[in-house]
Order: sequence, then C-alpha cells, then structure tokens
Amino acid sequence: MSVVNIDKLIHSIEQRSGQSHVEIAQFVQGVASGKVSTHDATRWLKAVHRYGLQQEETAALTTTMMNSGERLEWEEGPPVVDKHSTGGVGDKMSIMLAPALAACGRRVPMLAGRGLGHTGGTIDKLESIPGFNCSLSPSEMKEVVDSVGCCIAVQNPSIAPADGVLYAIRDVTGTIDSLPLITASIISKKAAEGLEALVLDVKCGNAAFMRTIEDAEALAHSMVGTAKAMGFKARAQITSMGEPIGTHVGNSLEIIESIHVLQGQGSPDTRELVVLQGATLLCMTDDTLSMADATRKIEQVLTNGQALKKFEQLCIHQGVDSDVAKHLINQPEAVLDVASQETTVLASRSGYVKSHDAMKIASMARAHGAGRTELEDIIDPGVGVVIHAKQGAPVNQNDPLFTFYHNRALSDEEKLLLHQVVELNEEPVKVTSRLLAIVE
Repeated sequence: MSVVNIDKLIHSIEQRSGQSHVEIAQFVQGVASGKVSTHDATRWLKAVHRYGLQQEETAALTTTMMNSGERLEWEEGPPVVDKHSTGGVGDKMSIMLAPALAACGRRVPMLAGRGLGHTGGTIDKLESIPGFNCSLSPSEMKEVVDSVGCCIAVQNPSIAPADGVLYAIRDVTGTIDSLPLITASIISKKAAEGLEALVLDVKCGNAAFMRTIEDAEALAHSMVGTAKAMGFKARAQITSMGEPIGTHVGNSLEIIESIHVLQGQGSPDTRELVVLQGATLLCMTDDTLSMADATRKIEQVLTNGQALKKFEQLCIHQGVDSDVAKHLINQPEAVLDVASQETTVLASRSGYVKSHDAMKIASMARAHGAGRTELEDIIDPGVGVVIHAKQGAPVNQNDPLFTFYHNRALSDEEKLLLHQVVELNEEPVKVTSRLLAIVE
C-alpha cells in the first residue's frame, strides 16, 4: 500500500478541495492495518469533525469501510431489506419488524448493537431471552435468513472491521457527533448486508441524539444520499423522541411488550411505528403496492399470528430451546426475568397526562443496571419501567402512573426523582403524531 500523506489529506479537508477515492481508501486501510498511527488518524478525524466532508467523500469513505470486511451476497429471491434507528427510550421496533417483514415475504439480515448511554440496545433486549444467541458469523446469518426469513445479529468484526477501529478512536477523541462519520459507520454496515432497501428512523427531541429537527434532517439527508450513491434505496423517517415509545422500557420488559404486539395486542404507539416502518419497506420493494395496501399487509401479520410464528422460529434458530420459545410467545412474563422490587408512582391529583420525562426514565433505569455507561458494564435485564397512563390519558387522584422495577432499594433522592417523571395537566392533552418528516 502507498504511504498515506496525512498532511495532504487534512489540507484537502480544510480547503474543501476533495480527497480522491484512492486516498480515502489508503487512509482507511492504513488505519485498519495499523500502518496509520492513532495520532495521525486522530488528526484526520478531527479535521473531518471540524470541516465535514463532501457527499462524494462520504460515499467513498463508506464504500471503503464496507469493503474492509465480508459482504453478504444473496441468491435470487425475495427482496433483502433492513432498518436502522438512531436510538431512543423504549425503541424496540426491530424485535417486531424483522419477523413481520419475514411474514410478508422479505429477507431481513439485521445487524444490531448493544446499548450505550441512555438508549437501549436491541441485542441486550434479545439476550434477556434464555439461550438467544446474537453472535452469528455472516454465513450463520445467511443460514438463519434462508430458514426463517430474518435474523438479528450483533455487529461483528467480520463486517466493516475498519469501522470498529475508527469508532474506537472517535469514542475517545470527541469526534462521535460528526455527520459524515456517523453516516459512514451506519451505512457501511448496512451496505455490507447486501440490501435492496433501507428505512432509517432518525429520532429527534430531548431524549434523542439529534435534539432539533434541523440536525435530524441533516443526518437523514447525509445517510439517504450516501446509501443511494452506493446503489440501494433508502428513506428516512424523522420521528419524535420526547415521550418513551410504548409502555415498557428495559430489556426483558421490552421483549414482553414486543410479544404483546406480535400477539395482536400491545401498545398502539409501538404498533404504529412498526407498521409505518414495515409498510414503507414493502412499498420500496414492490412498485405495485400502495402505502395503504402495504399497511394492511403488515397489520394483518401482526394480528393473525404469522409474525409471532416467525419470531418463535427466529428464537429457535438462534439458540432458544423450542419448548422455551413456545412458552415465551404465549406467556413472556413467565419466561423472562423481571426485577424483584416494584415502586409504583400514583397521580397526585386528577387530570390528564401531559408528558413523561423520557430522559429521567432512562437515566433511572440505567443507574439500576438496565443500561451501561461503558461497554464493559453488566446489564440487569429485569430492570425497567412499565407505563400505566400514556400521554393524553385521563387519570384520577391515586391512579397508578407507572411502575419502576428494580433489584436494589431506592435512595430518597431517587424516590423524589420518580415523582418528577410525569407532568399532569388540568385540561385534555392533544397527542401529536411521532412522524415529523420524511427524507427520500
């Protein structure tokens, strides 16, 4: 490999004169192999963080990161699709969406991550199921998809390994929140799945990574543009992340809620997001389908048990004992670990639920083990919150608002904090749609 001229690359970034695809490829390969020092990689990352990249450079960076590892290749057959969310409180869509799409005749080789910070990780939730194995190689992912129609696997070093190296440096150099670097990290892994279509759920609000609609739209445009430059369809849905999604927050608890939705019940809030994302992917891969028809298809498989059956098959093919899987889809509360102590907060007066502070819920749950501050932290799967009165609901004095499940006693400060989670209103509250905008 040619020697990487870091000074030249940084000068190109500062002057907005553009780095060539070859230069970017040499840099990424050099970082992955150790031929580019951490010091020089940090200089390049900080330049990108400060000045940004042009769309062509972002696409070149993404392509090189994708090509640094294995790529899934598919025989002729149903469309291959996936989704990605920027993360939120109670965001459990993948657990229902993958089997629902499989039941609608799509192939879904989903790569997911562990939680860090206030957002929960899909992998942590699935690993609360006894025996569920998320550590699949690319060939094992294909085997499960060929058998079931979907798989959900943890991001592994075989796919886009250069991203792992660059992310580790970004994590300690204050360059995590760079749009082109976020874009390349996400899209390189999704492109390596061999997708035909991708839906991106970009969260926006006080409990989201992107706080403003302007920041969310900028990230959405960057990811959609890069995906299209790499040859597959992409559409971003910017959704509100002020209120927790659904009724359950926490690893085991979110599996319970997901199964309730797959049983045709559960929170309408959660179901609506699953239907929105699923119907969009059906339309993107079938020109004959209207959004209304696609919506009916997703709703049908969530109601008639077909998606639930796919979820059961997914569990079995990813290591869960068949008897456990059967019990799980019928009575998830009897299979999954739930924390031993319960603290229920009651309404101080009659009124209407104006809002829940999603960040307070997530922070409290994380402090008791539902999330992690460092990747090495151990998860307590049974910790979390179940909301009894959603936004807009009428309540009487002493009605239960939510229950916090925990395994260690609460401090006086934590008890006070729990009573600050829900804000009540004297007048009825209008609940607005989570969908704020679409970028395509």
